[in-house]
Amino acid sequence: MPSHAASFTLRTSGKGTYEITQQVEEAVAQVGIITGSVTVFIQHTSASLVIMENADPSARTDLHAFFDQLVPEDSPYFIHTHEGPDDMPSHIRMVLTRTSEVIPIIERQVALGTWQGIFLFEHRDQPHSRRIVLMIQGDT
Repeated sequence: MPSHAASFTLRTSGKGTYEITQQVEEAVAQVGIITGSVTVFIQHTSASLVIMENADPSARTDLHAFFDQLVPEDSPYFIHTHEGPDDMPSHIRMVLTRTSEVIPIIERQVALGTWQGIFLFEHRDQPHSRRIVLMIQGDT
């Protein structure tokens, strides 16, 4: 079974969700896998990946608000704050979500549902460059 590795970097502008579906689909199309899977992995501990609704942006707005309440910044019990008040909350938010997603490839297409998109979930306030690694495997 052939395997292909690819990667790309995305510059964020701070907290929020950034759709990366197109970059993943383009990488899959380039390698010509007919049936298989793509593993999408983020190489960071203060950002994560989510598969989320991509039709109505208010769903992601609600997700952001929920995480801000679930893991608030400036909590007095956080010790790991060397990089600011969002330092430890960003790590906790990453742990509560995912650093990788495995998505099927069927007939050369990433098999996402109608309303699904792949998003980088940035947990830090400041802009960052985030590296995404793809492992594409399957039959050609």
